[in-house]
Amino acid sequence: MRLIPSLLAGSAALALLTHCASTRQPAPEAPPPQEPPTQAPSTPNTTPWGKARVGDRAVYAFSTNQGPGRRPLPPRALAGRLQVEVTAVQAPWVWLKLSVTDDAGKPFSHPWLARDLTLPVSMETSRPLEVTPRGIESLEQLSAAGRQWEARRYLDDQRPVDGNLVNSLYAAEPGPLYLTRGLLSLSVTLSGFGASGGTQLTLLEVHQGAEGSTAAAPSLERPLGPGTWFDFRAKVGGEDTTLRTCVTAERGYILQADGPAPSQGPACPNFAEASVAPLEEWLMRLITGALPTEGWPPFAGGTPTRGTFRIQERAVPSVTVETPESEGNVRRIRFETYAADPWDASLAGLPYDARFRYLTEGVDTLDAQGKRKPQDFTRLMGWGTWVSGAK
Repeated sequence: MRLIPSLLAGSAALALLTHCASTRQPAPEAPPPQEPPTQAPSTPNTTPWGKARVGDRAVYAFSTNQGPGRRPLPPRALAGRLQVEVTAVQAPWVWLKLSVTDDAGKPFSHPWLARDLTLPVSMETSRPLEVTPRGIESLEQLSAAGRQWEARRYLDDQRPVDGNLVNSLYAAEPGPLYLTRGLLSLSVTLSGFGASGGTQLTLLEVHQGAEGSTAAAPSLERPLGPGTWFDFRAKVGGEDTTLRTCVTAERGYILQADGPAPSQGPACPNFAEASVAPLEEWLMRLITGALPTEGWPPFAGGTPTRGTFRIQERAVPSVTVETPESEGNVRRIRFETYAADPWDASLAGLPYDARFRYLTEGVDTLDAQGKRKPQDFTRLMGWGTWVSGAK
């Protein structure tokens, strides 16, 4: 039984995250990234994030596709535009909006990409942050988005060991492209273990907002993740625990902390041990996560029944599939419940990642009279925001 599943269930997405340049899932042998000890810490007002303007934006063309590989999955492909834009600046937070459209500028009907997302990014950092892309580095000059750039290319070819080919290009001096750490292009070619396909981001436009522009901070009704938390309770094998996921963002990096839900005090006390990933990796996840399925909910089989799933004071319209199982004289029922609409108003404030997980999943046993008794389960227990002043 899965404890807390990843949003990216498709083989293409999983392969991408395994080999994309980040420390989101750090290997034991990889030490936490550190800046050189001689580097003096920068204050917010001396960094690009401290000088952010409303209207700063970066626009990328994207394309992603997956072949059938060794799994019986139909080939799929998506292409369009992805925009990252500053919508408000209220120190210490820079508020971003992520929007995805097709090539004609129209919203996608695909549920994974159907809504704009909001995320607050701190001008400050809780600890030194630096994630250098893996691979062989080379320098070059190029023209992109109407500008000339001095750039660093990183080529990470893991195909000889059944990995992927990752080719990334970053501006040596990000300038107005600070929102994505200077990303000019990023491509991942899937390879190994029968995987086929890939994903590409290419810079189309970079724009600086007008000086002095102001706007009110938006609500966190549809957050990507930063500024929020959510809890899952898992009762598995006799152990009963509630785990909390807290997410923040600092100067182009997203930090995620997972651990036991605190019984009192701040909702998210600190991110000292949080995993770190560049924002552009989350952008890739956003795109590739839409590939495994085109519909909702993601049931492989069975006939779903509609109902209402209650979380604290919330009533979430839901759909459930149940599958009978038997082993000797033991009878069980396996169940999965998802939100009928992952963007329903009852889920306001729930982070993007959690919207596309199950609300609950588990196994019940049946006694001789057919009465159900919970055996193992995982269940969404609640969520909220921790950023001061967030609506």
